[in-house]
Amino acid sequence: MPTKPVVRTAAPRRPPAVDDALWPRVTREVADDLAADAIARDRAGKPPYDEVARLREAGLPALLTPPAPLGRSRTAAAASDGGRSGGNGGGADWRTAAAVIREIAAADGSIGELIARHYVLSWSGRLFGAPDGTSGNEPLAVADGRLLGGGTDLPDPESGPGLTLSPADSGYLLNGRRSFAAGVTVADRLVVGAASTHTGELLIALVDPTHPGVLADTDNDRLGQRLTGAGSVDFDNVPVGAGHILGAMPRDEHAVSAFTALAPLALRLVLSQVALGIAEGALAEARDVSRAVPPAPRPEAPDTTTYAVRPSGDPYLLLAYGELATAAHTAAAVVERATDALEQGLLTGRDLGMDERAEIAVRVAAAEAVTSRSAVDITTRILELTQAATSFEGGASLDRFWRNARALTARSSPTHRLRDIGDHYLNGTHPPFTVRS
Repeated sequence: MPTKPVVRTAAPRRPPAVDDALWPRVTREVADDLAADAIARDRAGKPPYDEVARLREAGLPALLTPPAPLGRSRTAAAASDGGRSGGNGGGADWRTAAAVIREIAAADGSIGELIARHYVLSWSGRLFGAPDGTSGNEPLAVADGRLLGGGTDLPDPESGPGLTLSPADSGYLLNGRRSFAAGVTVADRLVVGAASTHTGELLIALVDPTHPGVLADTDNDRLGQRLTGAGSVDFDNVPVGAGHILGAMPRDEHAVSAFTALAPLALRLVLSQVALGIAEGALAEARDVSRAVPPAPRPEAPDTTTYAVRPSGDPYLLLAYGELATAAHTAAAVVERATDALEQGLLTGRDLGMDERAEIAVRVAAAEAVTSRSAVDITTRILELTQAATSFEGGASLDRFWRNARALTARSSPTHRLRDIGDHYLNGTHPPFTVRS
């Protein structure tokens, strides 16, 4: 049965200033806290109410919001919205946000995805806002360190008609059912895309999930990424005021601006950051296990006395870890280049051209292809390298990294991304222009 979301009591906290050295320490403390009981929480598979309370207490939802627009200070940005942003006149840039997301994902892939989707959704007012470049009602969405859930991408036509917004007094009525990958049970606000029954355009709406007409049905019984707060939401005549429309997207995909079309690329890139974090977390934890557990004797190397002093000195083990560490470093380099390209495109704003958007799309596709393959390969091979870890009481449960990587990367095909990259490299063809992620 659909259930009402539980109201959380953790008070929001102002984020640390982005230009000082406090946020890495805050992120590390949260990551260490999540890693400490990651195995027990993964096995329980409960909605992440407690995890969200930890994020809010640390101020991460408030930190992971768009930075102040170019030419405006954080103080000016906060003052211009009349204080609606809770005094936070700007959040993290993309490099800062990527580092936070990646470290949280290394500790807990599900929470990494939850906070990654929140960051992309916090950009909705800017990406879908007015053509003049203003961010519309963005301050309302990011006020008071709210955690955002939902999704703005177009639904798969096979999944049903999606959500609709019908004109009503002083606003709209939201109806329909939609599945979301994160945040449906724990978000403070839902950001959703719904088709206007009047114009046909896609409107981006900010919705209060505690309204009686919003019913959430959780989906925690999954192979991996079980703690993202995924599920389906029914909207039954939920009122949405005109002031809660963050932006719009034309009905015709070809009429969408290059800047607005960065939205699906932003989502794909942060999910690549999550995949990379999962791989790095798995590799680090497997390293600790391999250092502590002697390797099993190998038929081709019967004399194991050479490795008695240092069990992790097995040359076969060293070779394997060298290959996996190199794969992780390679993926990190590709993802960082894509992050720089996307950040530059966002800074360019509405002046972004289609050629520039195509170059960003190629970088993001490369990041997606490399990280998805590396994440699955690394999380698979560490299970082979740490077989002796089963001697530990309760086991190391390294399979959770593999399950999370598989669940996360199954949503996209590296083959399709590589084909687009090859077509661009060989023929100069732009990747398909689409607003679907």
